[in-house]
Amino acid sequence: MAADSTTASRLSRGRTAFRYFRWRRPFWAGLFTLVAGVPIVYFPYAHMTFGDLTIRMSTTAGAGSLVIGVLLMVLGLVMWFQPHVRIFAGVAAILLSLVSLVVSNFGGFLIGFLFGLIGGGMSIAWVPGQTQPARTAERDDAEAGGPPAATPGTGSALAGFTGTAPADGTTPGKGTHRVE
Repeated sequence: MAADSTTASRLSRGRTAFRYFRWRRPFWAGLFTLVAGVPIVYFPYAHMTFGDLTIRMSTTAGAGSLVIGVLLMVLGLVMWFQPHVRIFAGVAAILLSLVSLVVSNFGGFLIGFLFGLIGGGMSIAWVPGQTQPARTAERDDAEAGGPPAATPGTGSALAGFTGTAPADGTTPGKGTHRVE
């Protein structure tokens, strides 16, 4: 019985550790970018066989496809293990995905291209969440009915912007530079 409880405890700790790993970095952006490199590398070197008919997808740009695919995979890993350079990695992933359209069989037949664009965009848009101080009973009672607390790694880029409508009903900024 003791072996089962230690195994469950290890699994529970492992799941919790992986959850914290995902929360502190653009995990899904890195995964999408990592997956984007696979079809871009694979298709130029693939051979499909239909009975006695062999179709070779090899192109003259096979080396370019290999470089683009490997770079996308590396950028996916960079997003995971160096999240502070996520914006650079996201922009580079988007540019490499765009270049793969021309160089690598339409970006791995659009599969790698789309995964690269989505992963790069998610990496640029991801903002680290803010850690919360320890909660107390008084704060919980005072905040009852307030907005839910932010989860680490799910911060919004727009969280710092607060705006209220003017009391007179005018929209600030519209027509302020117009000469009448």
